[in-house]
Amino acid sequence: MVYTNYRPPEELPMHVLAIDQGTSGTKAVVVAPDGTAVAAAEVAHAPRHLAERGVEHDPLVIWQAVVDTGRRALAAAALPDGALAAVALANQGETVLAWDRATGTPLSPAIVWQDRRAAGVTDALRARGAADEVARRTGLVLDPYFSAPKLRWLRDHVTRDGVVTTLDTWLVHRLCGAFVTDVSTAGRSMLTTLDDPTGWDPDLLDLLGLGDEELPAIVASDDVVGTTDVFGPRVPVTGLVVDQQAALLAQGCWDAGTVKCTFGTGAFLLAQTGTDPVLSSSGLTTSPAWRLRDETRFCVDGQVYTAASAVDWLAGLGVLAGASEVDAVAADDAGGVQFVPALTGLAAPWWQPGATASLTGLRLGTGRGEVVRAVVEGVAASVAHLLEAVRHDGAPVASLRVDGGLTRSHVLVQALADRVQVPVEVHPSAHATPLGAAVAARLGLDAALTPAEALPRVVPSRVVHPTWSPDRAASEQQRWHDAAALVARTERTEHP
Repeated sequence: MVYTNYRPPEELPMHVLAIDQGTSGTKAVVVAPDGTAVAAAEVAHAPRHLAERGVEHDPLVIWQAVVDTGRRALAAAALPDGALAAVALANQGETVLAWDRATGTPLSPAIVWQDRRAAGVTDALRARGAADEVARRTGLVLDPYFSAPKLRWLRDHVTRDGVVTTLDTWLVHRLCGAFVTDVSTAGRSMLTTLDDPTGWDPDLLDLLGLGDEELPAIVASDDVVGTTDVFGPRVPVTGLVVDQQAALLAQGCWDAGTVKCTFGTGAFLLAQTGTDPVLSSSGLTTSPAWRLRDETRFCVDGQVYTAASAVDWLAGLGVLAGASEVDAVAADDAGGVQFVPALTGLAAPWWQPGATASLTGLRLGTGRGEVVRAVVEGVAASVAHLLEAVRHDGAPVASLRVDGGLTRSHVLVQALADRVQVPVEVHPSAHATPLGAAVAARLGLDAALTPAEALPRVVPSRVVHPTWSPDRAASEQQRWHDAAALVARTERTEHP
């Protein structure tokens, strides 16, 4: 059941416990009424990388991380009794699992959005000529990145029992017993249409062979879906939204044409397009950004599957200790080394799931500093390529707003500014995603609150301007594009 427009007693402050359940970790943040973070707790839990490009989580590890971080954040905040008004949840978007609805017991691992094992599902649909229909109706591309192919893969290869849903549905069920997902998450499934993002489409369900599945109700991000006592006294659960769209909210991107990029495990660039879905002609995808106040707003987005995970890969090789060392180790120049970060395939605008990364231009004089610099430049170049696609689709871009752990690297942010040739505005908080979920939750708690009132004013912690000339930026981007195009062509040749 959905309790729309729930409102707590007037005397209660609107502190929100916002959970950011991500790929590499789970974070809980207690958000004050003014939109600032009061306290936070975080747990790392890297997914397992398997043969055949499988990527999995243990769902029970995820659940325990949600519980532990939430309780730790509230303990650190030390709120007075009754000061917590709600729990909000930002989720991974396209990660799925099978589970027993009666008991909440997982029946499969959580299949992470990076997992490529459902490529056979999308290949078969493409062979049947379904790609154009899927793109036109859903705004998405036939790619195993999205939810529905992985749901089909679970049914074909893991279990016929229970229900198959995105991870958020399972987490919310364990929190409050509801069986729901929100519009932004459903919009990443390939099972809803841009014309009607609030309901499952029967034709798409049949196309994916999921017509007989029991699916959750689709709710708005400001719907109150139940109450939970997992973290202490019973409070409403609201503010359900995909993590990237939550960051778009936190960045204040309410107006059409505003653009942000979040640097986490991957890098995700989203451009808000307003209340009309705009189909990209440049290989980007279109999906709901959120549904708030009975209005759905849309965005175009592009993905770089490996961003911070590319730095983690370097750390695993012993090239550096971790992301905190990037700026200290990176050379001033990559020395001709080029990196294409396709460690889990190429996403937009290439859509080559079988592509592999390339590191070229190595010489005897190449050291770890040049390699680290090349990896950072490769991630920045990938994002710049996505921004070029946004511009090609007709959106003027005056600046780029960024957030996420990797934006602590001055080398990365400067490389990005040089390549995109616009100022890059760094979000002042390390918690943009949970802050965005808290915005949606505040709207769920107070029916009189407008989105403009709920959005905090964002003052960047720093604004980084380009140092390269436009000619140099164009030349460097062309060199990187040529290397990426070679990777894409190689994948098509080896995996027709």
